[in-house]
Amino acid sequence: MKKHIILTALFLASIAASAQVGIDRSKKPSAGPAPVITIKDPVIFTLPNGVTVLVVEDHKLPKVDASLFIDMGPVTEGSKAGLVSLMGSMLNEGTKDMTKAQFDEAVDRIGANVYLGFSGSGASALTRYFPQAFELMAKGVKTPAFPQESFDKIKSQTLTGMKADEKNVKAVSTRLVNALSYGKTHPNGEFATEKSISALTLADVKASYAKYITPSRAYLTFVGDITPDQAKKLSQSFFADWKGAPLKLEVLAPVANPLKTEINVVDMPNAVQSEITVVNLVDLKMNNPDYFPLLLANQILGGGASARLFMNLREKHGFTYGAYSSVGAGRFQSRFSASAAVRTAKTDSAVNEFLNEIARLRDTEVADDELTDAKALYNGSFALGMENTERTATYARNILLNGLPKDFYRTYLQKLNAVTKADIKRVAQKYFNYANTRVVVVGNSDQILESLKKLKYPVKQYDTYANAVVKSTAPVTVKAADVLNAYLTAIGGTAELAKVKTLSMLAGMEMQGMAIDVTSKGMTPNKELMTMSMGGNVMMKTVFDGTSGYQLQMGQKKQMTVEEIKEKNAITGLFEQVDYVKNPAFKAEVKGIEKVAGADAYKLVITYPSGKVKTEYYNTTTKLLVKRDEVDAATGVNTTSEFSNYKKIGTILYPYDVTLTVSAGGQSQVLPIKAKEVKLNEGVTAEDFK
Repeated sequence: MKKHIILTALFLASIAASAQVGIDRSKKPSAGPAPVITIKDPVIFTLPNGVTVLVVEDHKLPKVDASLFIDMGPVTEGSKAGLVSLMGSMLNEGTKDMTKAQFDEAVDRIGANVYLGFSGSGASALTRYFPQAFELMAKGVKTPAFPQESFDKIKSQTLTGMKADEKNVKAVSTRLVNALSYGKTHPNGEFATEKSISALTLADVKASYAKYITPSRAYLTFVGDITPDQAKKLSQSFFADWKGAPLKLEVLAPVANPLKTEINVVDMPNAVQSEITVVNLVDLKMNNPDYFPLLLANQILGGGASARLFMNLREKHGFTYGAYSSVGAGRFQSRFSASAAVRTAKTDSAVNEFLNEIARLRDTEVADDELTDAKALYNGSFALGMENTERTATYARNILLNGLPKDFYRTYLQKLNAVTKADIKRVAQKYFNYANTRVVVVGNSDQILESLKKLKYPVKQYDTYANAVVKSTAPVTVKAADVLNAYLTAIGGTAELAKVKTLSMLAGMEMQGMAIDVTSKGMTPNKELMTMSMGGNVMMKTVFDGTSGYQLQMGQKKQMTVEEIKEKNAITGLFEQVDYVKNPAFKAEVKGIEKVAGADAYKLVITYPSGKVKTEYYNTTTKLLVKRDEVDAATGVNTTSEFSNYKKIGTILYPYDVTLTVSAGGQSQVLPIKAKEVKLNEGVTAEDFK
């Protein structure tokens, strides 16, 4: 047997070797012919209430997908920004005859997928269970329960998420790019704020539902193992009685691009990279002959890891992990944008390279192999995408919404493969702006602003809510020592603070729905303890006894480094601002006045003897510390502490509420800490710090 196996292996190896004779492995294999696309025309009919039904039969698998799309278009919400999205979330909170738990259990019982949202809902299941899944989707759309407790929960979650996103550089960049491109009053540029969400009521949700969740302008698409007759019976059974108000698309005035290229800088002191987006608005209908050349132009510029932006900014210069571009098309004005998160020190250079690559695509024809590769990629990805039933449904609906010919997708690759190099250059000049584009940079302005000003473009500054930052022409003459001394006086005065030898605080916080107890203790000159416990079990503990210290987390103990000990010993009391003023090894500098919680605050940059930097903000009126930003250089973790609700304890003021926002790797978590008890000069001994 062994001999036969060996002979068989040798035989197969010889065949493989002979098959490879003549192959030149130094050359990339040429692309094969474009796949032939066969897409059935959907069967289309209309229900009496106006719902357009599309049916695409595909009996290869025993599965059916249905999607309901409501063509509401861009919606201007104004002072109620965020309402439509919140209303969409509420659709998933049960129906008038089923609680959320009962609804979810019914979906799980048949192994289906049912989703509900403000602009689209859907159901997907094996053929035998599809009618039940479809009925559940119809219930969710037509008879939502809208319970008050669910509204309160979702509203609270939304506000918490918004708080976390305040320090999320990528989230802020997304918001600012849209707001600055379209304008804050445009439906594509407006955004929800804490104020707009806080003001929403359940009555607002119900009114929004009545206005937008309607059979008017609704498209119901079936794809899969279903016949038109079956789809008609189901749609008539569950949606023919659906009633609602007429829905009209808003008429939007076109938004102009900048007359000349400008750089918009948004300051985020916690940013460890700069988010750069080069953006301009485009008006391109899908039935425009420019559509297909523009797809390929974008692919060549920034469509993937082999595109020009990626090869330049990452492979050639090492500015970023990746740089990409995208372009939109459709009935409404959309965007061309090119973006990357780049090293802070290379922000200005990266901006130049973005613009250089756009100019190169506009000014010179692309190489033959670039165009061939871009076409090959689209040929393969388009054919592969046809396996996705959701995409098939979208294509069927797009033909109606965009006034496309019936064979638009059947001839998609033919039109794509007919694009020439001259076409690429022409559409790049028309749609990828260079002399009149907008460059949005979100990052640490202290480190990037001056270098950006040296470029040949005007620089405008905005805050994180797209408000223009108007810098006072009068210099801030107050000194850092004056700000710090005013704070020390406001919280009790140095004489009273010197009398505080120990301080203890018991506080509570919630993290992912879990209640956590926080205990903090301090003793002069420089002893400190902090524990976080849940259910009596210590989750994390940090101790410093003046000489050494450690952190205990999840049973793992880590000793403090020499550098960490030096930093701890730099603070000799319970109020570090005393050391900032008295110890010349600390450097404090006023960097201007900024808004914190809607009020003016002095921005102070504090440099420790070790070189560590903290940024602190002191209210110009109350003189109190209201915010602190610090970045761990080793891990890149940014922590923002916001202080409020100062209360008098004996003779001093102490902040009872501290909101921590911890940001790392593009993710943020908000941890609100509320003090329950604060004690001075009692309840603390040296034994606590062992």
